[in-house]
Amino acid sequence: DEEEEEEDPYHIPLGHEISLQGHKKVVSALTIDHAGSRVVTGGHDYNLHLFDFHGMKRDCKPYRTLTEPCGGHPINAVSFSPSGDQFIVVPGSSQPKIFDRDGREQGEFPRGDMYIRDMKNTKGHVMGCTSGQWHPTERGEAMSGSLDGTVRLWDVTRFNSQKSVLKPSQQVAKGRVGVTTCCYSPDGRLIAAGLSDGGIQMWSATGKMASAMVGLVLPPKEQMHIVNKWSYSSHPKHVIRSAHPEGEETTSITFSQDSTMMLSRNTDGTLKVWDMRKLKEPMKVFGDLHNNAAQTQVRFSPDDSLFFTGVSCGKDGTGGGLMFFERSTLSPLRFVGMPGNAVAMHWHPRINQIIVGCGDRKKGSIKVLYDPAVSEKGALQCMARAPRRPDPSDASISLPVHNPHALPMFREEPMLKRKASDHVNLKDPKVTKRPEHQTSGPGVGGRLGTTGGTLLTQHLMRMRGDLGQGKDHWSEQDPRAAFLKHQEAAEANPCYTTAYRETQPVPMYHEEEEEEEE
Repeated sequence: DEEEEEEDPYHIPLGHEISLQGHKKVVSALTIDHAGSRVVTGGHDYNLHLFDFHGMKRDCKPYRTLTEPCGGHPINAVSFSPSGDQFIVVPGSSQPKIFDRDGREQGEFPRGDMYIRDMKNTKGHVMGCTSGQWHPTERGEAMSGSLDGTVRLWDVTRFNSQKSVLKPSQQVAKGRVGVTTCCYSPDGRLIAAGLSDGGIQMWSATGKMASAMVGLVLPPKEQMHIVNKWSYSSHPKHVIRSAHPEGEETTSITFSQDSTMMLSRNTDGTLKVWDMRKLKEPMKVFGDLHNNAAQTQVRFSPDDSLFFTGVSCGKDGTGGGLMFFERSTLSPLRFVGMPGNAVAMHWHPRINQIIVGCGDRKKGSIKVLYDPAVSEKGALQCMARAPRRPDPSDASISLPVHNPHALPMFREEPMLKRKASDHVNLKDPKVTKRPEHQTSGPGVGGRLGTTGGTLLTQHLMRMRGDLGQGKDHWSEQDPRAAFLKHQEAAEANPCYTTAYRETQPVPMYHEEEEEEEE
């Protein structure tokens, strides 16, 4: 044990690892309650997963899944209350939500009026939220930041009202400057926000703020708050104008436990260390930390001796993980690889375990790093509970299953009998449904020659010789021959040509006239 302490004096829990199942895309937000028993995760698949270490088996599945609780918006931040009975969800929409410990929705904060120019006069965000956090000590207050350029402090006991509106100050009027991240200091006395223009501004959470009471210019009727009950502040306590390059997003800000050091993470691939007593220049700048996620976080260890941040993978899908730094020397300590981009993370002080949310556009995973020698409860509890093995007695009582052929009326015959019966049935036209042969001659019912009776019409036609078959039937005789056989009798008794004997003794026939050629 003494050798292990000499090798790792910081007791980083990296000996074992488990994966929590559920997400299909990158896990961009996670939180764990004060007791270290419940974990809430959210990602770009729009879903929330709730895990309970006290009741989870070795399969590491969530005990509850909320499918798209905020519609088709990604989950940018989640945070437990100090008491652990509620948590806030900050989606990509303009309305954060509050859920209880079991995942039941408690309320939704209102949306503001986008047509009001001054954001202090509207009761909510008008653009998508980017970050948020519950107050570290007060149970009734939470915070959210938005691209509309405001940080709003909410009263979680009344969902129709906000407590304060914080607006960043600008040297030159550039329009709205979006808030990309925000956080409280550990004691809750300071509020920091990273801006889209690369700056960082901080406000005092305990200082006096101006009233947002409307003066001469009234807002529209839908937002007619004659006496706005919330306060606002547009004068920050500390301002760092060029903390990061303009146009790059500050993805995370965090404070040490003694509030003397601040860390800022940016998409330009840098991690900057700031001394709160001297904010003109950073104490240290760490570069070459690839970051392509808008929610990549940076965190301190429980004893403030280390700090760590997530590193995104390259184009080949490798290189992502956690980078640990030593606070005393401000030097890199070690790198721990992760699948995909390491985005959300938390090192819990009570159970001494690190939870990391990682992934990419195609898959997401939650890694829990622990060491049985220095960790307590948490993942150790669920790994000790193997899934229930099937018992042979489970299948002893089974209901009978009747298939259709089990009944006598549907039972099939043996193969030999079936072949014999099929051979006999082929001769039956009704069984085989063989089409009937074509017939000729008169008939009934739409078919010819099908009647077996002697109808009156058939009898008369048969007596006249009109109905029958054979060479004596009129249809089989030559009409010219039948006409010429009466020639001799006509010459011997010319009863029809007697009038022409004197006037036309020789028959004269019509001759064809030739057409004259032009």
